[in-house]
Amino acid sequence: MSAGFRPRPLSAAVTADPQSGAGAGPSAAGEAVVDVYTDGACRGNPGPGGWGVWLRWGGHDKELHGGEPHTTNNRMELRAVIEALGALSRPCQVRLHTDSQYVQKGMTEWLPGWKRRNWRTAGGDAVKNADLWQALEAAAARHRIDWIWVRGHNGHGGNERADALANLGVDAVIAGAPVGRSTGQGAP
Repeated sequence: MSAGFRPRPLSAAVTADPQSGAGAGPSAAGEAVVDVYTDGACRGNPGPGGWGVWLRWGGHDKELHGGEPHTTNNRMELRAVIEALGALSRPCQVRLHTDSQYVQKGMTEWLPGWKRRNWRTAGGDAVKNADLWQALEAAAARHRIDWIWVRGHNGHGGNERADALANLGVDAVIAGAPVGRSTGQGAP
């Protein structure tokens, strides 16, 4: 993960295009608004996996990707969001776009029940990936997040870019290359 991603508030609002991922401006409170697109990928499930993140704020963007040699798709979906939120150096209004209903529903519907039941499902089983759910909850706590589900592999520009980055992460793992790379503009 790279350090120091600091989106700054802009002086004028920019209209967002959810299909292209274009434009994020300040919230009504003047905090930075960041559009975040995340995806996970796995070749075999379990198998080598990757995560990808595309962050957009104002006229800036940043790409992140990484991977693990033996993981699952759901773990990579969670890891992508954790890495995205961890790249933000200060509290932000976040529009988080994911094609994972597991992530979106987990954060908006299931998490309170899991915590109430001491990380158990309604059926009494241990919650899978509890370590990552707890990390995600901690990463999300300092931001205001709109959890937006998008249909995967359906031509959504932000999701397609995050998917390509996740696959770069898988490719790097398979090739034995270092993973956990970022590209794009640093802190404005």
